[in-house]
Amino acid sequence: MSLPWVQHLILAPVLVPLLCGALLILINERRHERKFFINLVSTVSLLVTSLVLLYLSDSEYWPDGIGVYLSANWAAPFGIVLLVDRLTAVMMLLTSVLAIASLVFSMSRWSRIGVHFHSLFQFLLMGINGAFLTNDLFNLFVFFEVMLAASYGLVLHGYNTRRIRAGMQYIVVNLLASFFFLIGVALIYATTGTLNMTDLAARLDLLAAEDLVLLKVGVVILALAFLTKSAMWPLGFWLPTTYSAASPPVAAMMVLMTKVGVYVLLRLWLLLFSDGPAAGFGFDLLLWGGLATLAFGTIGLLASQEPGRMAGYTAVISSGTLLAAVGYGQPELINIALFYMISSTLAVAAFLLLIELVERIRTPGAAMLALTMEAFAVDDKPDEPVGVPIPGALAFLGLAFAGCALVITGLPPLSGFVAKFGLMHTLLNPEGMSTSMVTWLLLTLIVLSGLAGIISLMRFGVRTFWATKHTTAPHLQRSEVAPITALLLLCVLLTAQAGPTVAYLERSAEPLHQPGLYIERIESAPVITREPLGERT
Repeated sequence: MSLPWVQHLILAPVLVPLLCGALLILINERRHERKFFINLVSTVSLLVTSLVLLYLSDSEYWPDGIGVYLSANWAAPFGIVLLVDRLTAVMMLLTSVLAIASLVFSMSRWSRIGVHFHSLFQFLLMGINGAFLTNDLFNLFVFFEVMLAASYGLVLHGYNTRRIRAGMQYIVVNLLASFFFLIGVALIYATTGTLNMTDLAARLDLLAAEDLVLLKVGVVILALAFLTKSAMWPLGFWLPTTYSAASPPVAAMMVLMTKVGVYVLLRLWLLLFSDGPAAGFGFDLLLWGGLATLAFGTIGLLASQEPGRMAGYTAVISSGTLLAAVGYGQPELINIALFYMISSTLAVAAFLLLIELVERIRTPGAAMLALTMEAFAVDDKPDEPVGVPIPGALAFLGLAFAGCALVITGLPPLSGFVAKFGLMHTLLNPEGMSTSMVTWLLLTLIVLSGLAGIISLMRFGVRTFWATKHTTAPHLQRSEVAPITALLLLCVLLTAQAGPTVAYLERSAEPLHQPGLYIERIESAPVITREPLGERT
């Protein structure tokens, strides 16, 4: 008996970047084109793999859309178990798309600065994909550390004083988070004797009351690591500084890393606490933490003048919305929250890549002049209107900025509007259930965060594209324009295909609230039996 080859695809998102990253270390840095080509081939292969896994998980190939891979052929919970469902597949697809965009953007400049960019990039993909796939808390810790170790190197890549200062803060914060991760894992193992997530959920019913309390303490300590990664207030103070200091392709990938923390919280919390003796535990903490994060991101966005920090605060707002949606505990809210996550991740990543190109037409003197004119309300009487041709590069920057702003703020007609409208529609609950004060607070914060985004981004756009005189068109590389265009086109595609996408995400979110499905699939996963040598034909 042997596994079909399709089943081994579950292992590919971890194995391919691991081997590719190791291979790239051996190639001399002067052979930049060769390293870039190998990196690109590996990343594109991850995209194809993600698409195949997405198709398999949404078809009848696996029961309940859940694929299980027993590494080393050991039955759960003793071996390492990798698991793919619809949510895992869509997260890996989003990772591959962002990775290709960031990698292509880095081709002309950022990947040539410093050493081992391509190896670190592949190891980062390995850590992210592993965190999505694993069903074991200890291996989740391992993949988190791989992801963080690679991100440390990438944040410091192309170093300068500002980047080193922000990088050191980022490293210290994440090392502390890893410390809490280990303590939480140790407490959970001491209480239950297992680190397999589904086995942990199955044993909750058997725990004594005092052990259940200790387990909750362990899970809360463990959650501190994920909440730090997902930038929940006040644990996410590091995020705007790090985003603004990192190089654009690295910052774009870090937008996704923030969502890894939310993903783990979503999966782990619903698996352990959506049913059973500890049902409902911690949901209020996630809800109020998400609301506080939303408020913090809104205030920070309004107060920011520098575009990198503005992008950072938009990511904080996105995380706050997702955490509040998870904590709200309404299954119908999860699917539209996932749609919002995909839309906002694509838009914020595109905005972070765009910032570097926009900075080429912003001189410090012009920015200071615009700021001074605004502060002292100096009337700028327009000259006689004279038509001038708009250079193609400036037109692209303006249109791309407008596209990013529309999606981030949730204005029509792009995917950001569809996502926010869906969130509000679900929160208002037209089926007749009453809405609480928390619902109105969440609705108010979602609206206010959108208004703050409109004010902040419009202020930046006016200063950059209108108030700056004698602007010359910057020189843009095709490798810089193409990724931003592709990410924004994906937002347009997401808008046009909103119905099928939300339906898919609904199918993804539904099993998350049914821990029994995952327990049954993991426990019934068969090991491969080998025939004795003498009986083989």
